Amino acid sequence: MNVFAAFSKSAPGPASAGEDAPPVCFLGVSSVKLWGMTPAERVLKVLRRHGIHRIISEDDLPGLHGTVILVRADAVIDAPLASVLAADVGLVLIGDDLGHERPVAAHVVAEHAVAAAQVLTEGGRLPVYLRIKARRPSELGQNFRKSLRKREAPYALVVSRANLREVEWRMFMGTYKGATDFITKFVWPVPAYHVTRWLAPTSVTPNLVTGVSAVFVVLATVLFWYGLWLPGLIAAWMMTFLDTVDGKLARVTLSSSRWGDVFDHGIDLVHPPFWYAAWAVGLMSQGGGLADEWIWWSFAAIMAGYVVQRLMEGTAIKFLGLEIHIWRPIDYAFRHITARRNPNLVLLTAGALAGQPGWAFVAVAVWTVVCLVLHAIQLAQAFVARHRRGLLVSWLDVAPDG
Repeated sequence: MNVFAAFSKSAPGPASAGEDAPPVCFLGVSSVKLWGMTPAERVLKVLRRHGIHRIISEDDLPGLHGTVILVRADAVIDAPLASVLAADVGLVLIGDDLGHERPVAAHVVAEHAVAAAQVLTEGGRLPVYLRIKARRPSELGQNFRKSLRKREAPYALVVSRANLREVEWRMFMGTYKGATDFITKFVWPVPAYHVTRWLAPTSVTPNLVTGVSAVFVVLATVLFWYGLWLPGLIAAWMMTFLDTVDGKLARVTLSSSRWGDVFDHGIDLVHPPFWYAAWAVGLMSQGGGLADEWIWWSFAAIMAGYVVQRLMEGTAIKFLGLEIHIWRPIDYAFRHITARRNPNLVLLTAGALAGQPGWAFVAVAVWTVVCLVLHAIQLAQAFVARHRRGLLVSWLDVAPDG
């Protein structure tokens, strides 16, 4: 049963931008570590992004003025919820520790802080006069994660040693993009989770992982150039795996940076053409069972498709204000298999294992052209819809909550 069922519906509104940032008070203690940090360290790191730096103890609550943010020391709160909590005075956040609802955090006026802290730590009801509004994560309007291209309720969880692995898995999967290729979404999560969990407490940074992936980019290029298909593909798959790990490591350790984002996405953008060019050279120098004309026409089709599809994606963002892959359910599903690096690597790997690297290259070219045509139709439909109905909205942004 929700312990806040008797709360009054009225509550103070969001704190104004001119007010000083409230202090944060962590209730209780927790030595459990998630991804190398205690829950309190994680929450504080997120709150600092919203200008909240001052920490007070429970002993400081009596006589406090203004407002205060109360957080259970054993609670972990997703970043979108922290921004709401920091802004909304009178909010109590109801967490779900994987099956059992309980209050985990609150932003209250100072004179009610002691009573609110008692309920957060001991349970029970708050008096109606406190004018508190209790909300679950799914009720705070943060379910559409635009940067991650998915719709998913953020988490607010109480963590203990008993449920540590479950909470870590929930947090890890929360960092995944929804609209991405099927290898990244369905094959890499379990091994990437274990590698990320192993790296998180160490001094290995996401940028270092990205740097190692860049080494595999070069290694795969060289191996493809000399027609060493299977060793090259092993290096290529290692790169794609580390490309998953570096982003997840940055998000779960809250260590994302502008430079890291540029470094990672820069490599992602630049390296595929080098792989395709090296594969073509390898076919011509080592023999791939194809005439040179087939190889060059295939390479031209792959490169043209790669460049034009990237331009289409940029056009959609600039002129339609939306990533085309999340416009409709069919666009979202098609992103899983569209002619991008990982699906293309599947074709190349299948061909190399079958002893047909040349025809694998042709298959990538054909699939690239097919996807280019489909994306052109998709983009044309989007412009027509924009002209007829105005601003386009992702289906993820309008879908009802589960």
